[in-house]
Amino acid sequence: MTRHLNTLFITTDGSYLAREGQTVLIRQKKEVKLRLPIHNIGSIICLARVGISPSLMNLCGREGVPISLCTPEGYFLARISGFTAGNVLLRREQYRRADSDEQSAAIASSMVLAKIANSRQVLMRHLRDNAGSPGETEVQSVAGSLAAILRADLRGVDLDSVRGVEGDAANRYFSVFDHLILAQKADFAFTGRNRRPPLDRVNALLSFLYAMLGHDARSACESAGLDPAVGFLHRDRPGRPGLALDLMEEFRPLMADRLVLSLVNRRQVAGSDFELSESGAVRLSDNALKRVLAAYQKRKQTEIVHPFIGEKVTVGLLLHLQALLMARHLRGDLDAYPAFVWK
Repeated sequence: MTRHLNTLFITTDGSYLAREGQTVLIRQKKEVKLRLPIHNIGSIICLARVGISPSLMNLCGREGVPISLCTPEGYFLARISGFTAGNVLLRREQYRRADSDEQSAAIASSMVLAKIANSRQVLMRHLRDNAGSPGETEVQSVAGSLAAILRADLRGVDLDSVRGVEGDAANRYFSVFDHLILAQKADFAFTGRNRRPPLDRVNALLSFLYAMLGHDARSACESAGLDPAVGFLHRDRPGRPGLALDLMEEFRPLMADRLVLSLVNRRQVAGSDFELSESGAVRLSDNALKRVLAAYQKRKQTEIVHPFIGEKVTVGLLLHLQALLMARHLRGDLDAYPAFVWK
């Protein structure tokens, strides 16, 4: 399973995607810039205004290569995909569980506790690597409060209470996120989470990487035969991939938050890499977008030991493994869903 390494990102306006036999062609101003065999591509994400030939859409649909159309900020617009293979019995069980608030809360609580544990791990690694840095006391205090939340027993807690715990923990975590930014403070000050649109550079980075993570989570759900639209923590809403949003909660700290901190603190992005629109929205420039995407893909190639299966895997495979574990739980092979906890 290495398809996560083969996402093709299109970031240049005016590009045209075409087909030549079993090969994908990328043309710009009628000049072929890239040729890739279809079997080397796991998915295509378009982050610019592009054209796509019907013949290529036909090939991608048949070969199971989804094409996602997004804004330059990463917001999802549409998806072109072929027939979704899935086990009808698995999906029917997923729908039954989602219809039960009690069973949804049991799965959602595992995901929320894992997210809180992983968020705390971000804080603890900062404290370990940056002893004596500004705001150390505040970060230690929030890390302690998250530890207290983790010691609470959420068994039998209703779904609204689980969401309340998640919201409270997220507010505490982001209240000290600015202390984790050690470089370029003038350009990357963080006063709180905002989105749709992001109003500062840190939120622009977070929102973009969350969008990429959401795309990967949706693909993982579909690959495991699950319905990405029907979640347990995130309830049904037209156009919202609820289960994909559920699944990505565990991975926001590891795959997005930590990467944002690395990009800023290592000066891999700068204040000049962002553009401000008339509406006040902040977005990455085209050149910076490519660097962030490259860093995200590189992060997905990092190896880690999966805490449940005990095997070394790449970070990019984690979402797929969690989707498979979710499917095993819904089939009754596992008594509970083993959410991912970063060590």
